[in-house]
Amino acid sequence: MVFSSETFLFLFLPLFLAAYFAVPWRCKSWVILAGSYLFYAWWRVDFLGLLFATTVFAYLVGQRIARHRGTARGRLWLAIGVSGCLGVLGVFKYLNFFVDSLAALLGTDAADLGVHWRLILPIGISFYIFQALSYLIDVWRGDARAEAKFVDFAAFIALFPQLIAGPILRYKDLEDQFRSRTHSLDLFSEGMARFLIGLGKKVLLADAVAPLADLAFEGSGEVGLLLAWAGAAAYMLQLYFDFSGYSDMAIGLGKMMGFHFPENFRFPYISRSITEFWRRWHISLSTWLRDYLYISLGGNRRGRARTYANLMTVMVLGGLWHGANWTFVLWGLWHGGLLALERATGHDRRAPGVFWALPVTLLLVLLGWVMFRAGSVGQGLEVYAAMLGANGLWGDAALWHALTRESLVLTAIAGLVAWAEPRLAARRDGQAPMRGRPAPPGRGTRILDGVAAQALTATLLLGLGVLTVLKLSEQSFSPFLYFQF
Repeated sequence: MVFSSETFLFLFLPLFLAAYFAVPWRCKSWVILAGSYLFYAWWRVDFLGLLFATTVFAYLVGQRIARHRGTARGRLWLAIGVSGCLGVLGVFKYLNFFVDSLAALLGTDAADLGVHWRLILPIGISFYIFQALSYLIDVWRGDARAEAKFVDFAAFIALFPQLIAGPILRYKDLEDQFRSRTHSLDLFSEGMARFLIGLGKKVLLADAVAPLADLAFEGSGEVGLLLAWAGAAAYMLQLYFDFSGYSDMAIGLGKMMGFHFPENFRFPYISRSITEFWRRWHISLSTWLRDYLYISLGGNRRGRARTYANLMTVMVLGGLWHGANWTFVLWGLWHGGLLALERATGHDRRAPGVFWALPVTLLLVLLGWVMFRAGSVGQGLEVYAAMLGANGLWGDAALWHALTRESLVLTAIAGLVAWAEPRLAARRDGQAPMRGRPAPPGRGTRILDGVAAQALTATLLLGLGVLTVLKLSEQSFSPFLYFQF
């Protein structure tokens, strides 16, 4: 089940919310847990058992860590917990990759090695494993209490708004909210508005530019220079609106239930350096990697060479977190190398005052997304070659015949929205665009206030919702891109 489906919008969500608000406080975690397990089981019932087993394991180990925190036995339990969680992730996400890589190294394939099976990747495993890991580490560090009520902990791990594609939550940020949170009409309305905006991003923008991106990458060996660049730009927009749209929906659903989730995106395509980009893109992952991996490796406390090595290691592992493919390893190396280069040259500190910093950063990010999107390293190299003109300016004419005018127009509209989004947000908040500083006098003020502004906002959101549902009814099933990670 996905958020952008009639089943979720008109069956699951209304029934869940009705049950959630009908029961007393002491039963709300039970409703969350039951609803989340139903939501997950809609995909595959058998992998619900893996989610439950991981939850029980993390809960029991967390209790032992808390009991022996600060001792050698506590450290042993932490090692058991971390190893167990990483073991589950390693087997289900990377065993196929390891077998295929070994076979390729030996010049054969998996079948010739006697491996005639393939493990299915459980949806959302990267997210709920990272949440379990952060819980165990935080209990060891004393940053979070070991949860005594199993139902609250299980509801946290399985919380359906973010179970499949984040944001990655930390129990220390939500433990007080499980004990007490506010439900109000204003908060519910704010959450519904955020959900509709995210749904619109996914259905009206991300899905609309997908055909152009798919055309460029599927025809990578014959695509021309113009179409290669257009397809790469389309994927850059598709990934942003798809993933940030999901995060908006997750945050909105959380607010409807009284939860406050952390923001996961802050207009990443206005970044003036790769360092800034990672402060704005998939924030819950980048901060997780910083707090639990980069700092644990020594961070920047052990000299320049070690700092650069730590950055490279973290980004390569972050790339592998996205998927078991050499394309993600190369993507991680690309970003790790750029982060190390910016730290070595001090570019991140100077970038806000450099006029070319924004376009160069966008170009570097786009080039990275090409390998991220490619199904193989070979396909990625074919797209790069096409972007350099290897297939000429136009490439295969058949690809242009497959390209529709609607696809080009919608991609241009998506680009305009991405350009306008941070500027409208800055104006709404009374700040100078993209700088986060107070706007000059007379700028950044709302045109309408009070009842008129609320009525206009409600009308626009209603129109957005109707348009999105109409679009949903005519298009085929389109899962979120980050479901595969």
